[in-house]
Amino acid sequence: MNRKSEWTILDEAHELLRAAVRGVPAGDMGKPTPCAEWTVAQVLQHAVGDQLAYAAAITGGPGPEENPFTPSGTLSAAPEALVDAAVRAAADAWATVGKDARDVAVPMPPNTMTAETGAGACALDAAVHAWDIAVATGQGSPLVGTLARALLPVARTVVIQPLRDYGAFGPVLADRPGDDDVATLLRFLGRDPEHPVASA
Repeated sequence: MNRKSEWTILDEAHELLRAAVRGVPAGDMGKPTPCAEWTVAQVLQHAVGDQLAYAAAITGGPGPEENPFTPSGTLSAAPEALVDAAVRAAADAWATVGKDARDVAVPMPPNTMTAETGAGACALDAAVHAWDIAVATGQGSPLVGTLARALLPVARTVVIQPLRDYGAFGPVLADRPGDDDVATLLRFLGRDPEHPVASA
């Protein structure tokens, strides 16, 4: 049974990540992704680690077993089991956070955010990596306009230049005529919605 975080934006993003991982065909874990030099398995490990890091920041419990920014590509369990445990931990943690909390611990600069922004940042992470995994494995984009519209102001708040310099996000790509909300969000996060994976 899927856990609910009491934050709609986060629950939607978590379900996208679960669905993307469920949809990965056998043998596709080694495929390239929109994240430069990372395979599907590495993006999955990174996404799992990030969700565990958000949970640990709130609860003080254990975080990811390895650095999410140096994923090995070797999974310690079945993909669906890894993702389910991570999003459950994050959902449980966010369910303890009041909607009006102003200083919630998070694993990214500035390390505290309002509850709304922090939950949005956690959702943004899950949603964008769901997209990375889905498009890398031929599933098509899982993002919808309503979620992208909700995530875009969060992205503009939390994706600061030091994170881009560190490599957490690529440089902003220029908007193009006809871009919808999904494309605008992806370009802001350094992803090309038209050519998401450079090599098949």
